[in-house]
Amino acid sequence: MHDDDGSEGLRIGFVTAFPPGRNSLNEFGWHCVTNLAAKPEVAEIVLFADQTDEGPPSPVSGVEARTAWRFNSALNPLRIAWHVGRSRPDVVMFNLQFATFGDTKIAGGLGLLTPLVLRLMKVPTVVILHNLVENVDMQDAGFARSSVMARLLKGAGTALTKAILRADYVALTIPRYVELLRSKYGSDNVLLAPHGAFDEIDEPTYEPPPGTRKVLAFGKWGTYKTVEILIEAYRELLERGYDDVGIVIAGTDSPNSPGYLAGVQADCADLADVTFPGYVAENDVPRLFTESAVTVFPYTSTTGSSGVLHQAGSFGRCAVLPSIGDFIEVIEEEGFVGEYFEPGDAGSLADALAKLLDDDRLRLEQGRRNFAAASGIPMAEVMDWHLFHMQRILDQRARK
Repeated sequence: MHDDDGSEGLRIGFVTAFPPGRNSLNEFGWHCVTNLAAKPEVAEIVLFADQTDEGPPSPVSGVEARTAWRFNSALNPLRIAWHVGRSRPDVVMFNLQFATFGDTKIAGGLGLLTPLVLRLMKVPTVVILHNLVENVDMQDAGFARSSVMARLLKGAGTALTKAILRADYVALTIPRYVELLRSKYGSDNVLLAPHGAFDEIDEPTYEPPPGTRKVLAFGKWGTYKTVEILIEAYRELLERGYDDVGIVIAGTDSPNSPGYLAGVQADCADLADVTFPGYVAENDVPRLFTESAVTVFPYTSTTGSSGVLHQAGSFGRCAVLPSIGDFIEVIEEEGFVGEYFEPGDAGSLADALAKLLDDDRLRLEQGRRNFAAASGIPMAEVMDWHLFHMQRILDQRARK
């Protein structure tokens, strides 16, 4: 494949979780890869995807897919390096958060050394980093059982951050994260990149369909994302007379909490209008949101920007969110709005839900503002931004 001027296009390696696998950031990886593959200046994407029980990576035109790593394998840096050495892409991009390669300390930590390994191999390397160790509550997120272990993991996380920063550039979607890495680590290769809207879609229908008003919670559940408080708040709403409201808890267990949702489902078997659709395929995501009236985020802590909030916004949905300082700052920097509740307080959550369910004007206004925030910059334009910076790096290397 060639560009219009006859020059060869870029061959970009992309390391990410990928559908039909269900590991974290798989949807974001899919949108990045499909938009990059459609660019005329890109000859080919070599996808280094995760090996999962759900089957091989979903096929995409212009993409050579390889299953190059597996969640919780300590051999991931060697496996990815071997695949990169065999395929020899011009540049390799990583789609990362701190638990991308595993929820065990050794496998997860070693996996995050992979960008450094590729740099030592002289491979141009860039990273999209979705969270920082400084913003993760290690105990609440299930990574540490004691405060001592949490401090040790924070120290290890700082070392891993330094290793990641050896990439040619590291892109983050939150201005404060960029400022923190520049001030704490003295890095001048940290860039602010838009998150991007997953799809270029027409303005949505902000009104939910008639019938039961559905409150949607969507994610990977367990650890700091728990739904018991939502069930408790729903019971309170029923006592207040909200008989036309139902709860949809979509998604799967967190890798740190196998069997979590099955336990929750058993505990609320007496509630007819609480449903658990399980894993939601990419094609079914629009229906999931458009059939809901409100989206809710029953978190006790956060690890950064929320991909689910971006999805909710792209379908014009309002949100009920935990009143956690960093989380509020992050989402408001991105232009989102919501009704807030006190984490752990079911009455506060019930009040926030009731406020949006009772006020159509407020619910629609917040849905419109969230749509504007989510649809501001299409993913295709974000990938143009990355292509510009990748080409700049390659040009700099060619001049040396």
